[in-house]
Amino acid sequence: MYNLNTSISYLKGVGPSRADLLKSELGVFTFNDLLNFFPNRYIDRSQFLKINQLQENSSEIQIVGKITSIKTVQQKRGSRLVATFVDETGSMELVWFRGAKWIKDSLKINTPYVIFGKTNYFNRLFSMPHPEMELVSSYKKKLRSAMQPVYPSTEKLINRGISNKIVSNMIQNLFEELQGKFQETLSAAILEKLDLISKNEALLNIHFPKSQELLAKAQKRLKFEELFFIQLQLIRKKIVRKAKIKGFNFEKVGDKFNKFYKSKLPFDLTNAQKRVLKEIRKDVGSNAQMNRLLQGDVGSGKTIVALLTMLIAIDNGYQAALMAPTEILATQHYNSIIELLDGLDISVKLLTGSVKVKQRRIIHEQLESGELNILIGTHALIEDKVQFKNLGIAIIDEQHRFGVAQRSKLWEKNELPPHILVMTATPIPRTLAMSAYGDLDISIIDELPPGRKEVKTAHRYDANRLSVFKFLKEEIAKGRQVYIVYPLINESEAMDYKDLMDGYESISREFQKPTYQISIVHGKMKPADKEYEMQRFIKGETHIMVATTVIEVGVNIPNASVMVIESAERFGLSQLHQLRGRVGRGAEQSFCILMTSFKLSSDAKVRLETMVSTSDGFKIAEVDLKLRGPGNLMGTQQSGVLNLRIADIVKDSKLLTSARNIAIDLLTTDPTLKEPENIFIKIAYKEVSKNSTIWSNIS
Repeated sequence: MYNLNTSISYLKGVGPSRADLLKSELGVFTFNDLLNFFPNRYIDRSQFLKINQLQENSSEIQIVGKITSIKTVQQKRGSRLVATFVDETGSMELVWFRGAKWIKDSLKINTPYVIFGKTNYFNRLFSMPHPEMELVSSYKKKLRSAMQPVYPSTEKLINRGISNKIVSNMIQNLFEELQGKFQETLSAAILEKLDLISKNEALLNIHFPKSQELLAKAQKRLKFEELFFIQLQLIRKKIVRKAKIKGFNFEKVGDKFNKFYKSKLPFDLTNAQKRVLKEIRKDVGSNAQMNRLLQGDVGSGKTIVALLTMLIAIDNGYQAALMAPTEILATQHYNSIIELLDGLDISVKLLTGSVKVKQRRIIHEQLESGELNILIGTHALIEDKVQFKNLGIAIIDEQHRFGVAQRSKLWEKNELPPHILVMTATPIPRTLAMSAYGDLDISIIDELPPGRKEVKTAHRYDANRLSVFKFLKEEIAKGRQVYIVYPLINESEAMDYKDLMDGYESISREFQKPTYQISIVHGKMKPADKEYEMQRFIKGETHIMVATTVIEVGVNIPNASVMVIESAERFGLSQLHQLRGRVGRGAEQSFCILMTSFKLSSDAKVRLETMVSTSDGFKIAEVDLKLRGPGNLMGTQQSGVLNLRIADIVKDSKLLTSARNIAIDLLTTDPTLKEPENIFIKIAYKEVSKNSTIWSNIS
């Protein structure tokens, strides 16, 4: 007796060589894999046409008739097989260019067939190349549906003769082998609450739908089930983590925090910042490890919240680390924190790739002795030789720029894991999906500090360049500074984009010395040269900063009021939003100009329209999610399509929300799924959990 774990090679109609193809091309190893290999579209096979009803540009159609004659026609290369096919209203031709001998031997003359395919019209005669054919006698016997499933395929499968019809036949054999009986995976209460059909009915109607209505019910049932078990895993992980993974208990808010808050804070906190701080304080004082995501739009004041959180750790005798993705951003965090903490007895050091060996040794020693309170740096922080005495909190800025595995290395710095706070100015799809539906706690700073003006954004084509230059000169005349950002450092032969150096030369011709001074910064420069150019711009010695995306995150120059993004169609939405966030930091009105060629893909148009219409990072993230897909929530892939068999977390967001709520209710009332009514869920949960690992330990 076969079961769902039986190898696919044992299924009737498969055999070893087809099994190897199914494994390598489709990832189908077992009966269960094939059962869950769902169609990606359906063709309505309820209509039959007569030959005299055919139209010149018809889509896929089906006809009942007979073959009256067959002939082989020689061509320049090889031959083709042509059969005359008739019904009571007329005649047409069926044509085969491949496999002529095998097909000729299998065809029956004057026997009723159902044929299906696309027609061509040439010389006032209809023909159908490579039709799907079935004898009417066997057509009537089969598991039949009005909606014919079309399964995903690959070029290799098609070339090896594994057509859609053959896959469909395999699935029919599978249903016959297993007698169409499948284990239920949801409880009666859930089925009733959401009006879902049974597992048996859903699987039958996803592969062989009896009607459009039953197909819709089957899709709803199977989508819900898929999302529900993902949610069950994520939420259960969160509960287990909170119960098992103990964190440091920061019992008090002490002198350092209070002194800074009362006498050093440069401005009043917004209500959103106060709310977030309360959420963090509750977490770090609860004995469980904090694993919180802090989302706030560009310029909403996340850094101050991060600093206040670090001061709580220091007041409780612990060290703090702040990790940023680039040296420029790490240095900027370091400079602003040093300035904010001036006069307080707190030791802060910076560790990046360009810190000299002698200085590194001192930092390592001070870290291990506990003399150093706050360490700010880049990836250098996660090197094995960086050891803390007692790291209490790790803060990761622009967390989407670090790999999951990189972030998890921070865990290994202590016996007890530090509290984790991850910050992002633009929630990327993976983060958005994890935080809205996953196992991270989430805090949102959803108001900007008073006095901040929204950046005005415009899209301009290369043809408008002269008027853009005129506008830049007007802004510089008012005493403002300008960023011009390019996507490439060297000319790419494959892509016809103006590269940085070309751009720099043309800008130098337009903005000539001594009236205008220009800085240039890109990733291939030595850190010292980069820093020199940045400092010239910060001090206002240069009017224009020509740069690649190294200035994407965190650079804070209040006097810079215009951001020009060249070849803006090449940037992702979150990058465009980050770059725009470099301006609008002062009291003056700021502008962002998106420059593109006329050739734009539909996705690029959506990105540009989104940027012009909104500056809300959360709305931008939603559009980004729709365009890019959510990343793989369960593993380490950070973008691209989540590996779901049937659900779509954007289109099925309502179903996802109800799956999440039901999973939370279920685990609240029956955490170990031991109640008799949840027995099916428990069995299915164990099976699903075997096949996926969730990196929920670190965002």
